[in-house]
Amino acid sequence: MLGIDTCLAEVMSIPGALDAMLVDHTSGMAVAFSSASGVDADRSAAALTEALRATTDGLARTCPGDVVRIDDMLVTTDKGHHLLRLLETVFEGPLVIYVRLDRERSNLALARHRLQNISSALTTK
Repeated sequence: MLGIDTCLAEVMSIPGALDAMLVDHTSGMAVAFSSASGVDADRSAAALTEALRATTDGLARTCPGDVVRIDDMLVTTDKGHHLLRLLETVFEGPLVIYVRLDRERSNLALARHRLQNISSALTTK
């Protein structure tokens, strides 16, 4: 099982990774953060949590009666890709792994695959 610091180091080793964060999905607080860009981790974590909640609520309304469970979410902007991976952990509860990728230097398919492997290693008992 990966530790939190090792997990962030692995996420930051994804080609094109600019920022990485572990977010407690319940509280919206940053558990761990790695960035060279000076981003406010607490504000970013809260905003990411709200975006995930809004997405889940929106999907639940479009699929009444279905259980909506998001595995990952991708948002592409003019400068980058934002990839979020939701997971249940043996820690305090649901966590989100977030990585911001440089749009020019990253391979989205590789990043998604690596994030899946990292999340599996983090949640293995």
